[in-house]
Amino acid sequence: MVSVFLIAVSLAMDALAVSVSSGISVPGFGRRQALRMGLWFGTFQFAMPLFGWFLGSGIAERMERAGHVLAFAILALIGGRMIYGALHADGDGARGADLTAPRLALLAVATSIDALAAGVSMAFMDVNILLSAVIIGVVAFLLSVLGGLAGRKLGGLFQKRAEIAGGLVLIALGVKILVEYRIYG
Repeated sequence: MVSVFLIAVSLAMDALAVSVSSGISVPGFGRRQALRMGLWFGTFQFAMPLFGWFLGSGIAERMERAGHVLAFAILALIGGRMIYGALHADGDGARGADLTAPRLALLAVATSIDALAAGVSMAFMDVNILLSAVIIGVVAFLLSVLGGLAGRKLGGLFQKRAEIAGGLVLIALGVKILVEYRIYG
């Protein structure tokens, strides 16, 4: 179970980074938004290993290839919009886009692509996939909530610079996903 917990923490790092960025850039971000984001990310991080487990390695491998490019595109687009919004704000304190269901779904998919591949690899490990998926989902939920709340504090301190940094983090995360796939995929 220690290995499953370590896998869960490593899979949740993308969700943590996105949560911090959202806490920085989303207007009125608070506990409710942090919990909502945690639920989306935790649910997707829970479901993706199960899907990976059931899909089998042949199909999941093809999906993983496209998934890395999709994750990069989503994160780069959202990060770019954050930076644009910070640089072109009207001075009224308006910050990044609200956490709508479609936006949360896109972010949840982008940050959980690796969990799909982890589910495929878990098919070859001696683990209980349901328990493993629950651990992965709970860890992603907790780190996302904490990351969002930490981002809110950072955003309040640094405002525009923090939003630009948050956008750059999302773009860098997308590039990291793409480069890792190109190197290891």
